[in-house]
Amino acid sequence: MRKVAFWIIAIVTLSSLTLVPALGASQRTVAMLTPYMASVTTNQMIRAFEAESRVKGWQVITIDTKGDFGALASRMEDMIARKVDAIVLAMADPNQLKDPIKKANQAKIPVLGGDAGWIPGIACNVTSNNYAMSAMMTTYLFNAIGNEGKIVVFTHRPHHGVRKRTAVLDAVLNETPGIKVITEHHVQVPGPIEDARKAMETILIANPKPGSIKAVWAGWDEPAIGATQAIVAAGRQKEIVVAGIDGTSQAIDLIKKGSPLIGTVSQDFDGMAKILIEQLDRVFSGREPSSIELYAPSRLITRDSF
Repeated sequence: MRKVAFWIIAIVTLSSLTLVPALGASQRTVAMLTPYMASVTTNQMIRAFEAESRVKGWQVITIDTKGDFGALASRMEDMIARKVDAIVLAMADPNQLKDPIKKANQAKIPVLGGDAGWIPGIACNVTSNNYAMSAMMTTYLFNAIGNEGKIVVFTHRPHHGVRKRTAVLDAVLNETPGIKVITEHHVQVPGPIEDARKAMETILIANPKPGSIKAVWAGWDEPAIGATQAIVAAGRQKEIVVAGIDGTSQAIDLIKKGSPLIGTVSQDFDGMAKILIEQLDRVFSGREPSSIELYAPSRLITRDSF
């Protein structure tokens, strides 16, 4: 009986010792860095990524520098020194992080983008097709005003996605001579809704005549929401229409209510998080990402969608 007990204990002990390295090998630490955590959509993607990572047993270190790219570079270097297993840039322009990306590559730490854009040194970027989304939204907005009139543009060119959307706007404007831009406003982040609302209030005061502004093109939903608030407060909701991109719940609600906000393009931020997890799995297993850029689906949402 004692011999049986001895062998049982020995087998359990050996099994436990064998399992420890296997468990340790599956544990990963991923640094998620962003300057835009205040953005509804950035927050959504990061929270979805954190939830998916917990299922994998990975630890996620989320860092938000509140619009400060200098601090973002510094914190990225901190994560490299800490020897994390991977770094994900969440909506952070890699063009402003070339030196830290190079250092991460030298340390053999993979860097992925979550709606961040791709440059050499980034293993892959998971996003939406920003050119296609802007084409959908821009042509819908321009058709809504009969391809004539003066418009206001709200943009944020440091963000790769908004920059690409604005590039499409510029191209369509070149082919639509009946539409003129009164002003292009760079939206401040954090606080894009409030910044756009205040800017739109000033623009409305400077252009008081009915018909002096026909539409507002917004690079994403939050400035579209701010502009809509200013238009309604000024009592000009019957003469100006607005469109954005992201498909946030607040924007969709305003479209449903018949506000000046008439269209948005929905992005699948939860889907982006899942694709990021899949690509990290490939990288951690020694494989290359499926592609340097992968797209989650998107669709145009208008009043006719409901």
